[in-house]
Amino acid sequence: MAELQKKAASGEIETVIAAFPDIYGRLFGKRITTDFFLDQVADSGMHACNYLLTTDMEMNPVSGYRYANWETGYGDFHCIPDMDTLRLAAWLDRTALVICDIHETRGTAETSIAPRNMLKKQIKLAEQMGFRAMGASELEYYIFNDTFETARSKNYRDIRPFGSYIEDYHILQGTREEPLNASVRKFLSESGVPVEFSKGEWGPGQHELNVRYDDVMTMADNQTVYKQCFKDVAGSLGLSVTFMAKFDTDLAGSSCHLHLSLWDFAGKNNLFAGRDVLGPVACSEVFRWFMGGWIRHAPDLMPFYAPTVNSYKRYQAGSWAPTALSWSYDNRTAGFRVVGEDESLRIESRIPGADINPYLAFAAALASGLDGICNRIEPPECFKGDMYSSSELPRVPATLRDAIARLEKSEFARAAFGEDVIEHYLHFYKTEQSAYDRAVTDWERRRYFEQI
Repeated sequence: MAELQKKAASGEIETVIAAFPDIYGRLFGKRITTDFFLDQVADSGMHACNYLLTTDMEMNPVSGYRYANWETGYGDFHCIPDMDTLRLAAWLDRTALVICDIHETRGTAETSIAPRNMLKKQIKLAEQMGFRAMGASELEYYIFNDTFETARSKNYRDIRPFGSYIEDYHILQGTREEPLNASVRKFLSESGVPVEFSKGEWGPGQHELNVRYDDVMTMADNQTVYKQCFKDVAGSLGLSVTFMAKFDTDLAGSSCHLHLSLWDFAGKNNLFAGRDVLGPVACSEVFRWFMGGWIRHAPDLMPFYAPTVNSYKRYQAGSWAPTALSWSYDNRTAGFRVVGEDESLRIESRIPGADINPYLAFAAALASGLDGICNRIEPPECFKGDMYSSSELPRVPATLRDAIARLEKSEFARAAFGEDVIEHYLHFYKTEQSAYDRAVTDWERRRYFEQI
Protein backbone atom coordinates (compact mmCIF):
# COMPACT_ATOMS: atom_id res chain seq x y z
CA MET A 1 0.00 0.00 0.00
CA ALA A 2 2.82 2.40 0.83
CA GLU A 3 4.40 1.71 -2.55
CA LEU A 4 1.05 2.18 -4.30
CA GLN A 5 0.61 5.55 -2.54
CA LYS A 6 4.05 6.68 -3.73
CA LYS A 7 3.46 5.52 -7.29
CA ALA A 8 0.03 7.16 -7.31
CA ALA A 9 1.49 10.45 -6.10
CA SER A 10 4.18 10.36 -8.79
CA GLY A 11 1.73 9.41 -11.54
CA GLU A 12 3.34 5.99 -12.12
CA ILE A 13 0.04 4.31 -11.26
CA GLU A 14 -3.25 5.90 -12.30
CA THR A 15 -5.57 2.89 -12.35
CA VAL A 16 -6.20 -0.12 -10.10
CA ILE A 17 -8.05 -3.11 -11.53
CA ALA A 18 -10.03 -4.77 -8.73
CA ALA A 19 -11.22 -8.10 -10.11
CA PHE A 20 -12.43 -11.56 -9.13
CA PRO A 21 -12.51 -14.90 -10.98
CA ASP A 22 -15.90 -15.99 -12.33
CA ILE A 23 -16.96 -19.62 -12.69
CA TYR A 24 -15.02 -20.00 -15.93
CA GLY A 25 -11.92 -18.56 -14.24
CA ARG A 26 -12.04 -15.24 -16.12
CA LEU A 27 -11.29 -11.96 -14.34
CA PHE A 28 -14.21 -9.56 -13.87
CA GLY A 29 -14.31 -6.30 -11.96
CA LYS A 30 -13.70 -2.59 -12.26
CA ARG A 31 -10.98 -0.14 -13.21
CA ILE A 32 -10.69 2.31 -10.32
CA THR A 33 -8.76 5.54 -10.03
CA THR A 34 -5.89 5.19 -7.57
CA ASP A 35 -7.22 8.00 -5.38
CA PHE A 36 -10.61 6.35 -4.98
CA PHE A 37 -9.04 2.94 -4.47
CA LEU A 38 -6.79 4.27 -1.70
CA ASP A 39 -9.56 6.32 -0.08
CA GLN A 40 -12.39 3.78 -0.27
CA VAL A 41 -11.98 0.43 -2.00
CA ALA A 42 -8.80 -0.82 -0.30
CA ASP A 43 -10.53 -0.82 3.10
CA SER A 44 -14.22 -1.01 2.26
CA GLY A 45 -14.32 -3.05 -0.93
CA MET A 46 -16.73 -2.57 -3.81
CA HIS A 47 -19.99 -3.96 -5.14
CA ALA A 48 -20.71 -5.94 -8.30
CA CYS A 49 -23.85 -7.59 -9.66
CA ASN A 50 -24.35 -11.15 -8.42
CA TYR A 51 -25.47 -12.31 -11.86
CA LEU A 52 -21.76 -12.59 -12.70
CA LEU A 53 -21.69 -15.99 -10.99
CA THR A 54 -24.63 -17.24 -13.07
CA THR A 55 -23.90 -16.25 -16.68
CA ASP A 56 -22.99 -18.35 -19.66
CA MET A 57 -19.82 -17.82 -21.71
CA GLU A 58 -21.44 -14.95 -23.67
CA MET A 59 -22.48 -13.19 -20.44
CA ASN A 60 -26.18 -13.98 -20.79
CA PRO A 61 -28.03 -14.42 -17.48
CA VAL A 62 -29.04 -18.08 -17.16
CA SER A 63 -32.33 -19.02 -15.49
CA GLY A 64 -32.61 -21.85 -13.00
CA TYR A 65 -29.97 -20.80 -10.47
CA ARG A 66 -31.08 -20.44 -6.86
CA TYR A 67 -28.21 -18.10 -6.02
CA ALA A 68 -29.23 -15.25 -8.33
CA ASN A 69 -32.16 -14.90 -10.74
CA TRP A 70 -34.73 -12.48 -12.13
CA GLU A 71 -37.14 -13.29 -9.29
CA THR A 72 -34.65 -12.03 -6.69
CA GLY A 73 -33.80 -9.03 -8.85
CA TYR A 74 -30.09 -9.74 -9.40
CA GLY A 75 -28.70 -7.77 -6.48
CA ASP A 76 -25.10 -7.07 -5.52
CA PHE A 77 -22.37 -8.99 -3.78
CA HIS A 78 -19.43 -7.36 -2.03
CA CYS A 79 -15.85 -7.67 -3.27
CA ILE A 80 -13.07 -7.39 -0.68
CA PRO A 81 -9.55 -6.88 -2.10
CA ASP A 82 -7.01 -9.45 -0.95
CA MET A 83 -4.14 -7.02 -0.52
CA ASP A 84 -1.60 -9.86 -0.65
CA THR A 85 -2.42 -10.05 -4.38
CA LEU A 86 -1.83 -6.35 -5.09
CA ARG A 87 0.67 -6.09 -7.92
CA LEU A 88 1.82 -4.03 -10.86
CA ALA A 89 0.06 -5.04 -14.07
CA ALA A 90 3.26 -4.38 -16.02
CA TRP A 91 1.75 -5.11 -19.43
CA LEU A 92 -0.82 -2.31 -19.00
CA ASP A 93 -0.21 1.43 -18.90
CA ARG A 94 0.20 2.79 -15.34
CA THR A 95 -2.02 0.07 -13.89
CA ALA A 96 -2.04 -2.10 -10.77
CA LEU A 97 -4.17 -5.21 -10.17
CA VAL A 98 -5.67 -6.75 -7.05
CA ILE A 99 -7.79 -9.91 -6.77
CA CYS A 100 -10.91 -9.80 -4.61
CA ASP A 101 -12.83 -12.29 -2.50
CA ILE A 102 -16.63 -12.31 -2.77
CA HIS A 103 -18.93 -11.83 0.24
CA GLU A 104 -22.71 -11.46 0.15
CA THR A 105 -22.56 -8.13 1.96
CA ARG A 106 -19.79 -6.30 3.74
CA GLY A 107 -18.79 -8.10 6.92
CA THR A 108 -20.67 -11.31 6.16
CA ALA A 109 -19.34 -14.77 5.37
CA GLU A 110 -17.70 -15.44 2.02
CA THR A 111 -19.97 -16.57 -0.81
CA SER A 112 -19.72 -20.37 -0.88
CA ILE A 113 -20.09 -20.79 -4.66
CA ALA A 114 -17.32 -18.32 -5.58
CA PRO A 115 -14.37 -20.33 -6.99
CA ARG A 116 -11.68 -18.60 -4.93
CA ASN A 117 -13.67 -19.17 -1.75
CA MET A 118 -14.08 -22.85 -2.60
CA LEU A 119 -10.30 -23.21 -2.74
CA LYS A 120 -9.87 -21.21 0.47
CA LYS A 121 -12.15 -23.68 2.25
CA GLN A 122 -9.96 -26.63 1.23
CA ILE A 123 -6.77 -24.75 2.16
CA LYS A 124 -8.18 -24.10 5.65
CA LEU A 125 -9.01 -27.79 6.01
CA ALA A 126 -5.44 -28.68 5.02
CA GLU A 127 -4.09 -26.22 7.58
CA GLN A 128 -6.30 -27.71 10.29
CA MET A 129 -4.73 -31.09 9.45
CA GLY A 130 -1.24 -29.58 9.73
CA PHE A 131 -0.44 -29.20 6.03
CA ARG A 132 0.59 -26.39 3.73
CA ALA A 133 -0.52 -27.28 0.20
CA MET A 134 2.02 -26.43 -2.49
CA GLY A 135 1.33 -26.68 -6.20
CA ALA A 136 2.17 -25.77 -9.76
CA SER A 137 0.25 -25.68 -13.02
CA GLU A 138 1.82 -26.21 -16.45
CA LEU A 139 -0.30 -24.32 -18.91
CA GLU A 140 -0.20 -24.82 -22.70
CA TYR A 141 -1.65 -22.64 -25.46
CA TYR A 142 -1.74 -22.12 -29.22
CA ILE A 143 -0.56 -18.88 -30.85
CA PHE A 144 -2.19 -17.57 -34.05
CA ASN A 145 -1.20 -14.95 -36.62
CA ASP A 146 -4.81 -13.74 -36.71
CA THR A 147 -6.06 -11.13 -34.28
CA PHE A 148 -8.92 -12.05 -31.96
CA GLU A 149 -11.20 -9.80 -34.06
CA THR A 150 -10.15 -11.44 -37.35
CA ALA A 151 -10.53 -14.93 -35.91
CA ARG A 152 -14.01 -14.04 -34.71
CA SER A 153 -14.98 -12.58 -38.11
CA LYS A 154 -13.91 -15.89 -39.70
CA ASN A 155 -16.02 -17.85 -37.21
CA TYR A 156 -12.67 -19.30 -36.07
CA ARG A 157 -12.28 -21.19 -39.36
CA ASP A 158 -9.10 -21.11 -41.42
CA ILE A 159 -7.17 -19.20 -38.79
CA ARG A 160 -3.40 -19.54 -39.00
CA PRO A 161 -1.34 -21.14 -36.21
CA PHE A 162 1.94 -19.28 -35.78
CA GLY A 163 3.97 -22.39 -36.61
CA SER A 164 3.70 -24.89 -39.44
CA TYR A 165 5.24 -27.99 -37.85
CA ILE A 166 5.69 -29.76 -34.50
CA GLU A 167 7.87 -27.51 -32.35
CA ASP A 168 8.37 -29.47 -29.12
CA TYR A 169 11.52 -27.96 -27.51
CA HIS A 170 12.28 -26.40 -30.92
CA ILE A 171 14.55 -23.35 -30.54
CA LEU A 172 14.26 -22.07 -34.14
CA GLN A 173 10.48 -21.94 -34.10
CA GLY A 174 10.58 -20.66 -30.53
CA THR A 175 12.67 -17.71 -31.72
CA ARG A 176 9.92 -16.75 -34.18
CA GLU A 177 7.39 -16.69 -31.34
CA GLU A 178 9.56 -14.62 -29.01
CA PRO A 179 7.74 -11.32 -29.72
CA LEU A 180 4.85 -12.74 -27.68
CA ASN A 181 6.50 -15.23 -25.32
CA ALA A 182 9.44 -13.00 -24.34
CA SER A 183 7.09 -10.08 -23.70
CA VAL A 184 4.87 -12.20 -21.46
CA ARG A 185 7.86 -13.64 -19.56
CA LYS A 186 9.06 -10.09 -18.90
CA PHE A 187 5.66 -8.66 -17.97
CA LEU A 188 4.76 -11.55 -15.66
CA SER A 189 8.11 -11.34 -13.86
CA GLU A 190 7.59 -7.60 -13.37
CA SER A 191 4.06 -8.29 -12.10
CA GLY A 192 5.05 -10.63 -9.29
CA VAL A 193 4.55 -13.89 -11.20
CA PRO A 194 7.94 -15.65 -11.17
CA VAL A 195 8.54 -17.31 -14.55
CA GLU A 196 10.73 -20.39 -15.00
CA PHE A 197 10.78 -20.90 -18.78
CA SER A 198 8.83 -21.19 -22.00
CA LYS A 199 9.20 -23.93 -24.62
CA GLY A 200 7.67 -25.24 -27.81
CA GLU A 201 5.03 -27.96 -27.51
CA TRP A 202 3.72 -30.75 -29.73
CA GLY A 203 1.45 -28.73 -32.02
CA PRO A 204 2.40 -26.09 -34.61
CA GLY A 205 2.22 -22.75 -32.83
CA GLN A 206 1.74 -24.49 -29.50
CA HIS A 207 3.78 -23.40 -26.51
CA GLU A 208 4.06 -23.80 -22.77
CA LEU A 209 5.16 -21.16 -20.27
CA ASN A 210 5.74 -22.29 -16.69
CA VAL A 211 5.79 -20.24 -13.51
CA ARG A 212 7.43 -21.26 -10.25
CA TYR A 213 5.51 -23.46 -7.80
CA ASP A 214 4.00 -21.84 -4.69
CA ASP A 215 1.18 -22.31 -2.22
CA VAL A 216 -1.90 -23.38 -4.15
CA MET A 217 -3.83 -20.11 -3.74
CA THR A 218 -0.91 -18.05 -5.01
CA MET A 219 -0.51 -20.54 -7.85
CA ALA A 220 -4.18 -20.26 -8.85
CA ASP A 221 -3.98 -16.47 -8.69
CA ASN A 222 -0.79 -16.50 -10.77
CA GLN A 223 -2.38 -18.68 -13.45
CA THR A 224 -5.35 -16.32 -13.65
CA VAL A 225 -3.07 -13.29 -14.04
CA TYR A 226 -0.98 -15.28 -16.58
CA LYS A 227 -3.97 -15.92 -18.86
CA GLN A 228 -5.15 -12.32 -18.65
CA CYS A 229 -1.65 -11.07 -19.47
CA PHE A 230 -1.28 -13.46 -22.42
CA LYS A 231 -4.55 -12.40 -24.04
CA ASP A 232 -3.90 -8.71 -23.50
CA VAL A 233 -0.35 -8.86 -24.87
CA ALA A 234 -1.30 -11.08 -27.84
CA GLY A 235 -4.04 -8.62 -28.75
CA SER A 236 -1.63 -5.69 -28.58
CA LEU A 237 0.74 -7.49 -30.99
CA GLY A 238 -1.95 -8.33 -33.55
CA LEU A 239 -1.94 -12.00 -32.52
CA SER A 240 -4.30 -14.28 -30.63
CA VAL A 241 -3.96 -17.23 -28.28
CA THR A 242 -6.35 -19.97 -27.23
CA PHE A 243 -6.46 -22.06 -24.09
CA MET A 244 -9.03 -24.48 -25.51
CA ALA A 245 -8.34 -28.05 -24.43
CA LYS A 246 -8.65 -29.30 -28.02
CA PHE A 247 -8.39 -26.60 -30.66
CA ASP A 248 -8.21 -28.87 -33.72
CA THR A 249 -9.21 -32.46 -34.42
CA ASP A 250 -5.82 -33.31 -35.89
CA LEU A 251 -3.57 -31.40 -33.45
CA ALA A 252 -2.44 -32.10 -29.91
CA GLY A 253 -4.63 -30.78 -27.11
CA SER A 254 -3.49 -28.20 -24.59
CA SER A 255 -3.12 -29.37 -21.02
CA CYS A 256 -2.73 -27.82 -17.61
CA HIS A 257 -0.88 -30.45 -15.60
CA LEU A 258 -1.38 -29.95 -11.87
CA HIS A 259 1.46 -30.69 -9.41
CA LEU A 260 0.71 -31.04 -5.70
CA SER A 261 2.62 -31.78 -2.51
CA LEU A 262 1.98 -31.18 1.20
CA TRP A 263 4.53 -29.37 3.38
CA ASP A 264 4.89 -28.27 6.98
CA PHE A 265 3.84 -24.71 7.83
CA ALA A 266 7.41 -23.43 7.71
CA GLY A 267 7.74 -24.66 4.12
CA LYS A 268 10.94 -26.54 4.95
CA ASN A 269 9.82 -30.17 4.87
CA ASN A 270 7.96 -31.96 2.11
CA LEU A 271 5.64 -34.30 4.01
CA PHE A 272 5.32 -36.55 0.95
CA ALA A 273 8.92 -37.67 1.47
CA GLY A 274 9.51 -40.75 3.62
CA ARG A 275 10.89 -44.26 3.91
CA ASP A 276 7.80 -46.28 2.97
CA VAL A 277 8.11 -48.13 -0.32
CA LEU A 278 5.32 -47.82 -2.86
CA GLY A 279 6.40 -49.43 -6.10
CA PRO A 280 9.51 -47.51 -7.19
CA VAL A 281 8.77 -44.59 -4.83
CA ALA A 282 10.16 -43.91 -1.35
CA CYS A 283 7.41 -41.91 0.35
CA SER A 284 5.34 -41.25 3.46
CA GLU A 285 1.90 -42.49 4.43
CA VAL A 286 0.65 -38.97 3.76
CA PHE A 287 1.80 -39.25 0.15
CA ARG A 288 0.28 -42.70 -0.28
CA TRP A 289 -3.13 -41.81 1.13
CA PHE A 290 -3.28 -38.41 -0.60
CA MET A 291 -2.69 -40.06 -3.97
CA GLY A 292 -5.20 -42.78 -3.12
CA GLY A 293 -7.88 -40.18 -2.44
CA TRP A 294 -7.02 -38.07 -5.47
CA ILE A 295 -7.29 -41.05 -7.83
CA ARG A 296 -10.41 -42.51 -6.22
CA HIS A 297 -12.40 -39.29 -6.32
CA ALA A 298 -11.24 -38.06 -9.73
CA PRO A 299 -14.24 -39.56 -11.59
CA ASP A 300 -16.68 -37.82 -9.21
CA LEU A 301 -15.08 -34.39 -9.72
CA MET A 302 -14.18 -34.56 -13.41
CA PRO A 303 -16.14 -31.41 -14.41
CA PHE A 304 -13.75 -29.41 -12.20
CA TYR A 305 -10.82 -30.79 -14.26
CA ALA A 306 -12.60 -30.87 -17.63
CA PRO A 307 -15.35 -28.21 -17.59
CA THR A 308 -16.47 -28.02 -21.22
CA VAL A 309 -17.74 -30.31 -23.96
CA ASN A 310 -14.47 -29.67 -25.77
CA SER A 311 -12.40 -30.84 -22.77
CA TYR A 312 -13.19 -34.49 -23.36
CA LYS A 313 -12.03 -34.49 -26.98
CA ARG A 314 -8.49 -34.12 -25.66
CA TYR A 315 -8.48 -37.62 -24.09
CA GLN A 316 -7.19 -39.74 -26.96
CA ALA A 317 -4.66 -42.58 -27.01
CA GLY A 318 -1.18 -41.55 -28.04
CA SER A 319 -2.00 -37.85 -27.71
CA TRP A 320 -0.02 -37.00 -24.52
CA ALA A 321 -3.37 -36.63 -22.73
CA PRO A 322 -4.33 -39.47 -20.36
CA THR A 323 -7.14 -41.93 -20.95
CA ALA A 324 -6.73 -44.03 -17.78
CA LEU A 325 -7.16 -43.20 -14.09
CA SER A 326 -4.12 -44.77 -12.53
CA TRP A 327 -0.58 -43.82 -11.57
CA SER A 328 2.98 -44.54 -12.55
CA TYR A 329 6.44 -43.11 -11.90
CA ASP A 330 7.70 -40.63 -14.52
CA ASN A 331 5.35 -42.03 -17.16
CA ARG A 332 3.59 -39.59 -19.47
CA THR A 333 0.87 -42.07 -20.42
CA ALA A 334 -0.44 -41.95 -16.84
CA GLY A 335 -3.34 -39.93 -15.52
CA PHE A 336 -1.27 -39.46 -12.37
CA ARG A 337 2.47 -39.22 -12.86
CA VAL A 338 4.69 -39.28 -9.78
CA VAL A 339 7.86 -37.25 -10.22
CA GLY A 340 10.86 -36.23 -8.11
CA GLU A 341 12.23 -37.72 -4.93
CA ASP A 342 12.78 -36.67 -1.33
CA GLU A 343 12.07 -32.91 -1.07
CA SER A 344 11.00 -32.69 -4.75
CA LEU A 345 8.55 -35.64 -4.54
CA ARG A 346 5.15 -34.64 -5.90
CA ILE A 347 2.12 -35.91 -7.78
CA GLU A 348 1.35 -34.57 -11.25
CA SER A 349 -2.17 -35.03 -12.56
CA ARG A 350 -2.20 -34.91 -16.34
CA ILE A 351 -6.00 -34.95 -16.49
CA PRO A 352 -6.78 -31.19 -16.48
CA GLY A 353 -6.76 -29.27 -19.74
CA ALA A 354 -5.80 -25.65 -20.34
CA ASP A 355 -9.49 -24.69 -20.09
CA ILE A 356 -9.72 -25.30 -16.33
CA ASN A 357 -10.69 -22.77 -13.73
CA PRO A 358 -7.57 -23.23 -11.54
CA TYR A 359 -9.39 -22.46 -8.29
CA LEU A 360 -11.90 -25.25 -8.92
CA ALA A 361 -9.28 -27.73 -10.12
CA PHE A 362 -6.97 -27.18 -7.15
CA ALA A 363 -9.96 -27.27 -4.77
CA ALA A 364 -11.12 -30.60 -6.22
CA ALA A 365 -7.63 -32.10 -6.05
CA LEU A 366 -7.03 -30.93 -2.50
CA ALA A 367 -10.43 -32.09 -1.25
CA SER A 368 -9.83 -35.53 -2.78
CA GLY A 369 -6.34 -35.96 -1.39
CA LEU A 370 -7.24 -34.76 2.10
CA ASP A 371 -10.15 -37.20 2.19
CA GLY A 372 -7.67 -39.90 1.21
CA ILE A 373 -5.55 -39.02 4.24
CA CYS A 374 -8.56 -38.89 6.59
CA ASN A 375 -9.83 -42.27 5.42
CA ARG A 376 -6.44 -43.85 4.67
CA ILE A 377 -7.34 -44.62 1.08
CA GLU A 378 -4.71 -46.78 -0.58
CA PRO A 379 -3.80 -46.07 -4.21
CA PRO A 380 -3.88 -48.82 -6.85
CA GLU A 381 -0.65 -50.60 -7.69
CA CYS A 382 1.93 -48.72 -9.70
CA PHE A 383 1.38 -49.35 -13.41
CA LYS A 384 4.37 -49.96 -15.65
CA GLY A 385 4.24 -49.58 -19.40
CA ASP A 386 1.83 -47.94 -21.85
CA MET A 387 -1.46 -47.08 -20.16
CA TYR A 388 -3.02 -46.30 -23.53
CA SER A 389 -2.81 -49.98 -24.44
CA SER A 390 -4.31 -51.29 -21.19
CA SER A 391 -7.95 -52.32 -21.32
CA GLU A 392 -8.20 -53.14 -17.60
CA LEU A 393 -7.64 -49.71 -16.04
CA PRO A 394 -10.56 -47.40 -15.15
CA ARG A 395 -11.07 -44.80 -17.86
CA VAL A 396 -11.49 -41.06 -17.92
CA PRO A 397 -15.18 -40.20 -18.57
CA ALA A 398 -15.84 -39.99 -22.30
CA THR A 399 -18.04 -36.88 -22.32
CA LEU A 400 -19.12 -33.95 -20.19
CA ARG A 401 -22.55 -35.58 -19.96
CA ASP A 402 -21.01 -38.69 -18.40
CA ALA A 403 -19.01 -36.56 -15.97
CA ILE A 404 -22.08 -34.54 -14.93
CA ALA A 405 -23.98 -37.76 -14.18
CA ARG A 406 -21.14 -38.95 -11.96
CA LEU A 407 -20.91 -35.60 -10.12
CA GLU A 408 -24.67 -35.56 -9.57
CA LYS A 409 -24.55 -38.92 -7.78
CA SER A 410 -21.46 -38.15 -5.73
CA GLU A 411 -21.97 -38.12 -1.96
CA PHE A 412 -18.30 -37.22 -1.58
CA ALA A 413 -18.66 -34.05 -3.68
CA ARG A 414 -21.63 -32.85 -1.64
CA ALA A 415 -19.86 -33.57 1.64
CA ALA A 416 -16.66 -31.82 0.52
CA PHE A 417 -18.17 -28.67 -1.00
CA GLY A 418 -21.74 -28.46 0.27
CA GLU A 419 -25.11 -29.19 -1.27
CA ASP A 420 -25.66 -25.62 -2.45
CA VAL A 421 -22.29 -25.46 -4.18
CA ILE A 422 -22.68 -28.75 -6.04
CA GLU A 423 -26.23 -27.89 -7.15
CA HIS A 424 -24.97 -24.54 -8.48
CA TYR A 425 -22.19 -26.14 -10.49
CA LEU A 426 -24.37 -28.98 -11.73
CA HIS A 427 -26.66 -26.35 -13.23
CA PHE A 428 -23.63 -24.57 -14.68
CA TYR A 429 -22.26 -27.69 -16.39
CA LYS A 430 -25.70 -28.83 -17.54
CA THR A 431 -26.20 -25.40 -19.13
CA GLU A 432 -22.93 -25.84 -21.00
CA GLN A 433 -23.96 -29.30 -22.20
CA SER A 434 -27.41 -28.07 -23.23
CA ALA A 435 -25.93 -25.23 -25.29
CA TYR A 436 -23.82 -27.75 -27.20
CA ASP A 437 -26.74 -30.13 -27.70
CA ARG A 438 -28.74 -27.36 -29.42
CA ALA A 439 -25.90 -26.16 -31.65
CA VAL A 440 -25.66 -27.10 -35.33
CA THR A 441 -21.97 -27.56 -36.11
CA ASP A 442 -19.74 -27.29 -39.17
CA TRP A 443 -19.15 -31.04 -38.89
CA GLU A 444 -22.87 -31.71 -39.28
CA ARG A 445 -23.19 -29.46 -42.31
CA ARG A 446 -20.17 -31.05 -44.00
CA ARG A 447 -21.47 -34.52 -43.31
CA TYR A 448 -25.20 -34.16 -44.01
CA PHE A 449 -25.85 -31.13 -46.24
CA GLU A 450 -25.58 -32.96 -49.56
CA GLN A 451 -25.34 -36.65 -48.72
CA ILE A 452 -28.28 -37.22 -46.44
